[in-house]
Amino acid sequence: MGENQKIPVAIVGASGYGGVQLVRLLIEHPKIEIVYLGGDSSAGKSFSDLYPHLGHRVKLKIEPIDLEVIASRAKVVFLGLPNGLACEMAPALIEKGCKVLDLSADYRFKDLDTYTKWYKKERDDTTIASKAVYGLPELYREQIKKASLIGCPGCYPTASLLALSPLLKQGLILPETAIIDAKSGTSGGGRQAKTHLLLAEADNSLSAYGVAKHRHTPEIEQICTDLASNEVRIQFTPHLIPMVRGILATVYATLRDPGLVRDDLLTIYSAFYRSSKFVKVLSHGIYPQTKWACGTNLCYLGVEVDPRTDRVIVISAIDNLIKGQAGQAIQCLNLMMDWEEDLGLPKLSFYP
Repeated sequence: MGENQKIPVAIVGASGYGGVQLVRLLIEHPKIEIVYLGGDSSAGKSFSDLYPHLGHRVKLKIEPIDLEVIASRAKVVFLGLPNGLACEMAPALIEKGCKVLDLSADYRFKDLDTYTKWYKKERDDTTIASKAVYGLPELYREQIKKASLIGCPGCYPTASLLALSPLLKQGLILPETAIIDAKSGTSGGGRQAKTHLLLAEADNSLSAYGVAKHRHTPEIEQICTDLASNEVRIQFTPHLIPMVRGILATVYATLRDPGLVRDDLLTIYSAFYRSSKFVKVLSHGIYPQTKWACGTNLCYLGVEVDPRTDRVIVISAIDNLIKGQAGQAIQCLNLMMDWEEDLGLPKLSFYP
């Protein structure tokens, strides 16, 4: 393939919020050409029927999902499907030579028994699943470069793990004390009609959900265990907040060394993320707001220490649809193709 020739890409599940973000970002990507948009319920419709505001740029129709057709046209396939469907498609696509980036939970877990326990689906693709790489570039950059199958992280795990990783990797906290209190905008619930996401239900209200049983908990614990080199259990509570985009995760944990101060931790965080173009560690006394990350692939981190309680507090802000979903998948693709990691990805927010 010539140096200036664009890579043909397919997006399966193009009609959801994750799909439209992929389309929006990839049509601006200098080395990508979208050649296929696939869907189930929306098959046969023009993409512009679903998203008229992109009609001047996207002329493709949503096609029925056909793996033979996809593999014949595309070198790279993004799977933006409900949990439990990607694992039925990825093995065939990999076998046909495609690189696959799955935005669902299907390939995030090394232990498929854990996946089955939380997602209630039996799996028979153990061999393929064992080759999947967890798509958080800030932690697994070198593995992603060599992979052909990426399990892209969830939005809550992305925000939470970027806040926690330096603490666990450096052994700075007592892992069993870690608590994640996170808030997400309503777009995290997808585009399908759901009563609790109606304006009349969600506006002027703040609510917790999935308390002590949210599906992102084992995903977070798996990576925390990897970082800490011993089993870690995390208390994670998500909340729905009446805004469209963004996640704010506030992480609390007890320090092993109560003598550490905020400046020590800022130095550690800055060193940990020195090669990470999308993580911005804020200077002392500045704490992130979700609006700063809106529309970008950035993660903003604010760090504080409470000497009264010997706890560290880390606040993480991302756009759940970009760094928490589509943007991060493209970041992984850039690494897989040996391109600049930030190619085609936005760093300036829709502010205010």
